[in-house]
Amino acid sequence: MQSLQKIDDNPRISQILIEGYRQLPVYQKLKQVNDLTIAVQKLAAARINRQYGKISEKELRLRLASLWLPRDIMIKVFNWDPQEKGY
Repeated sequence: MQSLQKIDDNPRISQILIEGYRQLPVYQKLKQVNDLTIAVQKLAAARINRQYGKISEKELRLRLASLWLPRDIMIKVFNWDPQEKGY
């Protein structure tokens, strides 16, 4: 039986994808990055909601921010210590 190869493991497909990305206008690249960032934030928010249950929107945003910002910034700017409160 022939082994299955993921499409992104195929060097020719990867080359086609890279060339396609190179030809995209900058505004489309930025839109894709923005869309991916939003998707990652939604996934992180879903994990936080699953982990902590019913929490306020403010607490959700603080917990999300603590995934991206260093602890000292979280404490200084938001008075939120991720080590105390949990990520």
